[in-house]
Amino acid sequence: MLQSPPAPRERGAAWIGQPIVLVGLMGAGKSTVGRRLATRLGLPFVDADTEIESAAGMSISDIFAQFGEAYFRDGERRVIQRLIDGRPKVIATGGGAFVNDETRALILSEALAIWLDAPVEVLAERVRRRDTRPLLRGRDPAAVLRDLAAVRNPLYALAHLRVASANAPHETTVRAILEALGR
Repeated sequence: MLQSPPAPRERGAAWIGQPIVLVGLMGAGKSTVGRRLATRLGLPFVDADTEIESAAGMSISDIFAQFGEAYFRDGERRVIQRLIDGRPKVIATGGGAFVNDETRALILSEALAIWLDAPVEVLAERVRRRDTRPLLRGRDPAAVLRDLAAVRNPLYALAHLRVASANAPHETTVRAILEALGR
């Protein structure tokens, strides 16, 4: 029997101790900011990509190469579902996680979603530093990110909070999140 998902929490809603889930494009700083935010809040930090790699016993690049993106996204959905267990923590998600309808509905109803929003130029500069992102292999990062932003930003905009992840130290973004949380 199909059940409709719980009603999403109101946009801009205050944090009441549920998991905090960081969403946004690759390079927005979800993992780095997430670790620092968790430390400041005295909460555990979990990187969904690391959890996916651990569960699969292989890297995300290898999962994409061997099984494709659809297989990866299904595993990602299951891992995020396991991580959102009602206990307070900070969770960094992969850039495409929030695009999945089921994953997004779960995050919006059971967690506080925070969109780390950054200009494509800033993201492209950040992601050029590492060659581990399957969606960027052999392609121009700025062009890929522009295309992804066109599709994903309207979905990220559904997050409860939006925080700028500017070309500044990560601590600036952490402080902005803490301020938005009233901390």
